[in-house]
Amino acid sequence: MSTSITTHSLTVDKAFHEFVETQLCANCPLDANQFWAGLSTLIDEYAEQNRTLLAKREALQTQIDGWHQKNAYDSDNLEPYKNFLRDIGYLVPEGDPFTIDTKNVDPEISSISGPQLVVPVKNARFAINAANARWGSLYDALYGTDAIDQTGDLAAGKSYNPARGQIVIERARALLDEAAPLDGASHLEATRYFVENGTLKVERGEHGTADLKNGEQFAGFAGSQANPHSILLRHNGLHLDIQIDPSHPIGKTDLAHVSDVIVESAVTTILDCEDSIAAVDAEDKIEAYQNLLGLFRRTLTTELSKGGKSFTRTLAENRHYTGANGTELTLPGLSMLLVRNVGHLMTTPTVLDKQGREIPEGLLDAMVTGVLALHDLKKKNNAEKISKAGSIYIVKPKMHGPQEVAFANSVFDKVEALVGLPENTMKMGIMDEERRTTVNLMECIRAAKSRVIFINTGFLDRTGDEIHTSMHAGPMVRKNEMKTTAWLSAYEQWNVDIGLACGFKGRAQIGKGMWAMPDLMAAMIEQKIGHPQSGADCAWAPSPTAATLHALHYHKVNVDEVQDSLAARPRANLDDILTIPVAKNSNWSPDEVEQELENNAQGILGYVVRWIDHGVGCSKVPDINNIGLMEDRATLRISSQHIANWLHHDIVNKDQVMAVMKRMAKIVDEQNANDPDYSPMHGSFDTNIAFQAACSLVFQGTVQPSGYTEPILHAQRLVKKAAG
Repeated sequence: MSTSITTHSLTVDKAFHEFVETQLCANCPLDANQFWAGLSTLIDEYAEQNRTLLAKREALQTQIDGWHQKNAYDSDNLEPYKNFLRDIGYLVPEGDPFTIDTKNVDPEISSISGPQLVVPVKNARFAINAANARWGSLYDALYGTDAIDQTGDLAAGKSYNPARGQIVIERARALLDEAAPLDGASHLEATRYFVENGTLKVERGEHGTADLKNGEQFAGFAGSQANPHSILLRHNGLHLDIQIDPSHPIGKTDLAHVSDVIVESAVTTILDCEDSIAAVDAEDKIEAYQNLLGLFRRTLTTELSKGGKSFTRTLAENRHYTGANGTELTLPGLSMLLVRNVGHLMTTPTVLDKQGREIPEGLLDAMVTGVLALHDLKKKNNAEKISKAGSIYIVKPKMHGPQEVAFANSVFDKVEALVGLPENTMKMGIMDEERRTTVNLMECIRAAKSRVIFINTGFLDRTGDEIHTSMHAGPMVRKNEMKTTAWLSAYEQWNVDIGLACGFKGRAQIGKGMWAMPDLMAAMIEQKIGHPQSGADCAWAPSPTAATLHALHYHKVNVDEVQDSLAARPRANLDDILTIPVAKNSNWSPDEVEQELENNAQGILGYVVRWIDHGVGCSKVPDINNIGLMEDRATLRISSQHIANWLHHDIVNKDQVMAVMKRMAKIVDEQNANDPDYSPMHGSFDTNIAFQAACSLVFQGTVQPSGYTEPILHAQRLVKKAAG
């Protein structure tokens, strides 16, 4: 640290110290002195335990590597392998059945199924947009994406296309007919919506009026009963808001003056402090924490310019209606916010302990998140609280097995005591993205059974760990083939099976992963319905628009009914999960090998150059076919581990990989040619920090802890920042 302050045996970056003193602990029940004393206590009690757990990870990996070096892995006879995993404590005994007993959980987490956004919290504009994505325009989402054919007469064009608009209106009315059908009529026939004696009435011109087939779906309205400007419907726990405005350009041409259908979309949003951001020093951590503080205080704003005009973007207000019973009805304007802390691996230079060592970053995140809870829960007006139930929701990533979950649970216990929160206020989401957690998932949940609110599968991180854990077992199948392997389908089912067996239904979320192609919404609409059909309460969407379109799936699929139907099925097979995706035939042609290398190398370079040069942790990166993919460190982990595995097993050699990396660097340079702040890699391979970092991820992949990319990325980003 260039400038630091010593307090309570800690050496603290001066800017971070000022942030805590003047912002984090301002107007808070916990003063700054209590914060520093508490953080010092937390570090004294838990930092060494954290280091011990990381050492155990390494010891287990060393034993697994050794077993594979001495034994031929046989997928047809898994007993020797399973017995070995039990003997070393990697695979732990499963205890008696149990049900989680988490209390004080908001319905957005416990009982409402819907899309979940993940947003890099360092970007204030993105964070505000995501928090506001609780409600989204269906008309805009359909009109502005490839959800509707974008060619010929239906092309959007520079001005409004009535033909395209008509398709939008028809699709929206079809949703209403499916989610809130009229008795013997269609919403397409509507000429007027009005309310009479607490009942929704729909005029159909000369055909008279129609009622909802299920009158209980009418939740409320805004405006007068005779001429409402908003009709609120409810289906599968989600709301649809029919907007009525005869002066609106769309509404004035509509028979019923409907100007839009607003869809309840991102019911929950994960504010990410981990994989989707680059936070390597105090400056970065302050930026992330400031945005979190503004969100939980509901004060965060950002200045924007559009069309030559400047304006301030703020957080959405709550939505107010007259309920069907005539009483006032208030619905949240914001998504329910979850905070993803970092995992146990990384340390931060923001604070040094009494020995001058960087402290575990997860401990700092936990302490700060505890204070965020105070800022939310101390609000006098319950309607203004993010959590009406009195909780804060923390997603904890990259934990390996029950012991590490128990450690996180104990840390949360301690933080609650230090900052003055009731027991189990800090709820925990367990990311099921590491192999040792997957195979012991029930015991991981048991270790946090009074605060767990979330389990989630993550294909990319999970695959990265799959490759690294079994690095010495043999060459892995090609990356695209992973999606059809036995372990992956069993893993996805196992997560749902274990969640239901532990009583998650009506208490906690069972989640699924990200749709990574934000421009391909038609494909998302076609494919992502598989997530609610699998029994998942939520699944990740890459943007507010995607969340609005993904919300349509939760009107088509009743997740409660799906979970009821799955409860009695046989659990997924553990043997399938333990079937390592080693290629049975690795005699790929030279063209196939080259294609795999190019795909991986281009993705690695396209992501790393933005991470290192600009500190962008998540962005839409064009792939080798110029299709924009949402990339974060999870995608980087699998690609770098895959090349490292092929290098280790002599499918490729170092010179071959380096040649591909250099060739792909030129392509990435061309893809970023219009960025005035971009520094080309081609021609400066020996000095370009981003290129060198990308190569290190590949050539040092076998020795990176669990195959994680953070150690190399953080070190090289700090070098880049120091170089200006």
